[in-house]
Amino acid sequence: MDRAQAWLKRYGRPLELARWEFFFEKGSKDAVISCLQAFQNDDGGFGHGLEPDFWLPDSSPLASWMAGQILVEVGASLQDPIVERLVSYLMETPQVAPGMWPTVLERNNQYPHATWWHWKEDYQATWMYNPSVELAAFLIHWSPPKSEGAQLGWESLTHALRHVMQAEQMERHELCNFRKCLALLQAHREHFDAVMEYPFAKVEEQVQELTRLVIDRDSANWATGYKPLPLDFIQSPSDPLFPELRELVEENLRFYLEQRTNEGLWSITWGWGQYPEEFSVAGRYWQGILAVERYRILQAFGVGLA
Repeated sequence: MDRAQAWLKRYGRPLELARWEFFFEKGSKDAVISCLQAFQNDDGGFGHGLEPDFWLPDSSPLASWMAGQILVEVGASLQDPIVERLVSYLMETPQVAPGMWPTVLERNNQYPHATWWHWKEDYQATWMYNPSVELAAFLIHWSPPKSEGAQLGWESLTHALRHVMQAEQMERHELCNFRKCLALLQAHREHFDAVMEYPFAKVEEQVQELTRLVIDRDSANWATGYKPLPLDFIQSPSDPLFPELRELVEENLRFYLEQRTNEGLWSITWGWGQYPEEFSVAGRYWQGILAVERYRILQAFGVGLA
């Protein structure tokens, strides 16, 4: 961890270093928010390559989703101006279908980006409720119960739940969005059951089943590409799926430890297929992001981190 922290100080973005210090060095929430504000636009949304695989400076729901995740993890509240402005952006941004904010914007194509973030006419059919279901949860989480923001959040969630309850399988990233949504709405279970078409427990059961289906259980494949690993979904011993998949999770923990470089980091297992110079920069940013996320997971499972 010392090597990873030293690398972050030399080569990482200030944002990842602030998050590292927040989680492992008793750093402040305000320091993280200060770094995150650099990516926020006047309309309250986020851009400027916050998600390193597309460098659109304009606000987008996708970059704003990534910002929202960071704000949740540091315990930001609606009293924080950065959150208030994000909520305003989500409320003012038109949806492309009921419950769906646009995942990819047409202007993405004018800036360096990964091939999967290239806008085309039918793009939303690929991404569906990634990340919209989590954006809906942000609105519910950060809005007063009877406000317009909360109402939009619950209305958007209604459509997303119909989608997940009818799904026989689901793309890994969209599934992670549903898992994060449910985790954020645990405190709203009573209201959820009162206003939603499906009870919380039933939705949770469906999401867990979809998770079982998507996880790559052959550890021999894990080092060969960008695979859906157990720890992408089960990130603490308190996860309901942990007892059932304990052996697989522990194998993944060993895999993480074994795959670290001499710098205490992880190599990037994907590429853009274009913009090679820009991807070399984005890859370095991703190494910092993965360092924060994976050491948090290792810490949650009590793995020795020397």
